[in-house]
Amino acid sequence: MDREDQKASLLSPLVHITVEDRLKVDNNIERNKDKAIERAEVYEEVRKQLWLAGPLISVSILNYSLQIISVMFVGHLGELPLSGASMATSFASVTGFSLLVGMASALDTLCGQSYGAKQHHMLGIHMQRAMLVLMIVSIHLAFIWANTRSILIALGLDPEISEAAGQYAQLMIPSLFAYGILQCLNRFLQTQNIVFPMVFSSGVTTLLHILICWTMVFKSGLGNRGAAIANAISYWINVLILTLYVKFSPSCSKTWTGFSKEALHGIPSFLRIAIPSAVMVCLEMWSFEMMVLLSGRLPNPKLETSVLSICLNTSTTVWMIPFGLSGAVSTRVSNELGAGHPQAARLAVYFVFIMAIIEGTFIGAVIILVRNIWGYAYSNEVEVVHYVAIMLPILATSIFLDGLQCVLSGTARGCGWQKIGAFINLGSYYLVGIPSAILFAFVMHLGGKGLWLGIICALVVQVSCLLIITIRTDWEQEVSMRAEIIVS
Repeated sequence: MDREDQKASLLSPLVHITVEDRLKVDNNIERNKDKAIERAEVYEEVRKQLWLAGPLISVSILNYSLQIISVMFVGHLGELPLSGASMATSFASVTGFSLLVGMASALDTLCGQSYGAKQHHMLGIHMQRAMLVLMIVSIHLAFIWANTRSILIALGLDPEISEAAGQYAQLMIPSLFAYGILQCLNRFLQTQNIVFPMVFSSGVTTLLHILICWTMVFKSGLGNRGAAIANAISYWINVLILTLYVKFSPSCSKTWTGFSKEALHGIPSFLRIAIPSAVMVCLEMWSFEMMVLLSGRLPNPKLETSVLSICLNTSTTVWMIPFGLSGAVSTRVSNELGAGHPQAARLAVYFVFIMAIIEGTFIGAVIILVRNIWGYAYSNEVEVVHYVAIMLPILATSIFLDGLQCVLSGTARGCGWQKIGAFINLGSYYLVGIPSAILFAFVMHLGGKGLWLGIICALVVQVSCLLIITIRTDWEQEVSMRAEIIVS
């Protein structure tokens, strides 16, 4: 063997080792790059979710506060005006507002996926179509509100309270039309990730509402009727501000191109999503109201109804937080599915679900810690405060579960699963929840605790079903199914 061959034979193992080491180094570099990309994607998703969720939570709370402020002003006029305004507000929520919210939530799917697919002009078309349908629906709802007094008397309520509630509801009819338009405008902007104008508009409206309410209730001599008129004025102010923004803002120049006859077409396609959306929302909201009605048939109905009303008010107020998260995830999921990014949509769902767990755990812990003093915010009666303290741990559990179902329902809206969600809510609340509540409250004699345990049973079933569907979702297939919805 000559000298060159000997040299080559001696170096060959070194060359071989060097190549293997180089491959290992290259693999490590690739893995580090993949991890860096994953971290960047997670960070970006966190940023987008928080950017959406924070403002949407604020908007939800501010819009909800309008009716609370009105009732608070009326409360200073006496017991009968307060009872009438409270009853009218509850009646309006059950028979009108919840239906409009549900139907407008179809835009979470339609506008969100159109925006993700860069079909920008379709957002304006979808919004006009939704406004047209909601205005027609509002005309029919107005007839119901106009006959509130007769309906409440037929349901066996006190004639004086029914009379006061009827007057209040009739004067709230103009707010019905404003509320429907407002829901469409909010979702039109939300699905484009334009949220801070909504915060500004809601904040200005709420501040003005305090002044308008004070003037209409105490200075105009209208009393409780002034509060109802103030509601309508404030809702229309909010609509006007957002309408001007959509009309003149460069941010909406691509998505709002003016009124179009195209909005008159495809109404059946809109209704195929809007009707299940409304059913999905209404079935859930009505079941909570039904718990308060059932509490009136328990022994000591005044105590039970008072405590259940406090629990419902607390639950509804806290619910605004996961409702904001729900809006954020529906926007993120619909945008990413429309853009053809299945993995990004899945990441958005996983992240918001973790946020809901953290938020629900924190809020639940706070509620349990303040259980012995929370009742004093509503009543000075020791019996009421003690009963509220007993109820709050149960309420904390339901709030935790309600937060989970809220973000999972937001995922369903983003994906266009409203029909599935409607069937799940029907089974959860009306085949499981309410029968369980009746069993616990009236057969096992657990009173108001039994009614709320029935709600927990419904939430467990609802969360389980939605979670199973979400986990088993083929996100690539969801992307391939979106094209027909976007262009319809």
